[in-house]
Amino acid sequence: MAAPIGALTAVAVVVALLIALTSPGDAGGAQDGNLPAAAASPKSDRVPKEPKKEDEYAHWDGKTKVLGDGSTSYTGPQPHQLKPEKLKPGEKPPQFVIFSWDGALENDDHLFSRFREVAKETNATMTFFLSGMYLLPKSKSDLYRPPQHKPGSAAISFPTDEHIRETLEQLRGAWLDGNEIGSHFNGHFCGAKGGEDWSTEEWKSETEQAYSFVKQWKTNTGFTDIKPLPFDYDVELVGGRAPCLEGQKTLIPAIKSLGWRYDASSPGDFQLWPSKIDGIWNFPLQLVPYPESEKQVLSMDFNFLFNQSGDSTEGDPGKYAEWERLTRQGYLNGFERVYNGSRAPLFIGNHFETWNGGIYMQAIEDVMRSVCRRDGVRCVSFKQLADWLDAQDPKVLSKLRMLDPAESPDWSTYTKTK
Repeated sequence: MAAPIGALTAVAVVVALLIALTSPGDAGGAQDGNLPAAAASPKSDRVPKEPKKEDEYAHWDGKTKVLGDGSTSYTGPQPHQLKPEKLKPGEKPPQFVIFSWDGALENDDHLFSRFREVAKETNATMTFFLSGMYLLPKSKSDLYRPPQHKPGSAAISFPTDEHIRETLEQLRGAWLDGNEIGSHFNGHFCGAKGGEDWSTEEWKSETEQAYSFVKQWKTNTGFTDIKPLPFDYDVELVGGRAPCLEGQKTLIPAIKSLGWRYDASSPGDFQLWPSKIDGIWNFPLQLVPYPESEKQVLSMDFNFLFNQSGDSTEGDPGKYAEWERLTRQGYLNGFERVYNGSRAPLFIGNHFETWNGGIYMQAIEDVMRSVCRRDGVRCVSFKQLADWLDAQDPKVLSKLRMLDPAESPDWSTYTKTK
């Protein structure tokens, strides 16, 4: 099933990502699929076409405002956020780098907590795409009603109670650190009856349930000794990434109706400045130069793995050091191309995994430590990037989109407009 490096059409990418679902790290183990159906599922109290706005808290008195059943709260504006500033005429754009994580479960590998520390040490913020069902106990799995599948079923495993506790702790800390809590939706269904086959209404159902599992974790778990998460999810959730990068066509209308601002579900593109799809920022994974080759690889850990060990997440240990080097250099190749060129944002997608001995985690950590403190670089979340883009002159952004990734114009005149 292995494909040559660079054979990364949308179909190939989806097939590659499907293999990842059999890995125990991403899911915590294979899902048995033999769970009882429920008579009813919880219904979110969110009003889809009238999303909450932060200005509802304009008269906030500085005290924690507990929401709903006590699972979430409003504690004020998120700390450690980039102040979006409009480019001055002739100013070189910042080099944005966005590190993002699919699933966002703190399991026995403790990779969530590890990369929170790396982010703090490198002055970075990131996006954690939380799978809502990672806050739903297996004993309550039948509350999940996935589109086109039996109630309580999922393509990934429901978490243990201890992992829910640890994930809640990491979500709290991550948000207070300035990181974004986005959505990876719930059951990670791909292929037949997965996101590509879902209607807009089915995507809305999946998304509403993701809200519900975050906003009602206290009711669903019965935990009484954990404080509310420090954010209002109706305000904070403005974007996500669909499992296996499938279904964007019908997903976009669903998330637009919910007031989202961006989608990171495109299966791949060149390193270009972002544009919008029907008013929603499109933040695709990108093709970066694979070392010692004229070919390109998608900017996600699994796609490096797929091009190195095929459908095995435990390849030849004798090749780990070389594969780690090539992965690290591949990301750095993509970074250097735009850092010294168009300054288009670099998007990198990851999973909390120990595939091939954990080499992809080490490669990502090395890249963060290499680039995030460089002059002019801003390692931020997708939400922060959307804020910055929205603050720019549309005419300037239109010009930037015309640049080849490696093209470095005369910035002293390029960003000037009449």
